[in-house]
Amino acid sequence: MNANQISEAIEGIKKKILLHLKTEAVEPSKLALVGIRRRGEIIAGRLSSLLQPHLGFKPPVGALDITMYRDDPMRSPLTIPLGTEMNFRLDDRPVILVDDVLFTGRSVRAALDAMVDFGRPQFIRLAVLVERAGREYPIAADFIGRNTEVDRNSLIRVHLRPLDHQDGVFIEPDKKGKGGQR
Repeated sequence: MNANQISEAIEGIKKKILLHLKTEAVEPSKLALVGIRRRGEIIAGRLSSLLQPHLGFKPPVGALDITMYRDDPMRSPLTIPLGTEMNFRLDDRPVILVDDVLFTGRSVRAALDAMVDFGRPQFIRLAVLVERAGREYPIAADFIGRNTEVDRNSLIRVHLRPLDHQDGVFIEPDKKGKGGQR
């Protein structure tokens, strides 16, 4: 995916969220977006900006660090948590949890565990930029930018500004043979 395709996918997610808010009679003024660190928080910020003209306010965005909640081995010998930034409680709020890639479901499971520390949401819906097959947990996205069929031994790398030098989604062989998203 190039930068334009990523923008179109996020725009599509925005439309699906607005339809969901309308059809489910959700009070939009309580809506909060929580992005899984690092690229999920960037997507959540972009969604918040896109939702603002339709809702009349910019939904708050939190950045959730799931490092200490993961149940799989760390990818590197030393992983330093970036910390969670959430200046609001989740109690009784509709929450959209946002991530870049849904693959095994392990990151989302960790995020759900971490979110409990910030309150009890009215409900949680999941938005992902890219969904691929290979779930290990029974977790499904509610709002999807793009579905893709990718060999289990391939990596999906998401690059988003300002963290990366460009916006793009790339598929490449996994040299370590573990598959994954980064």
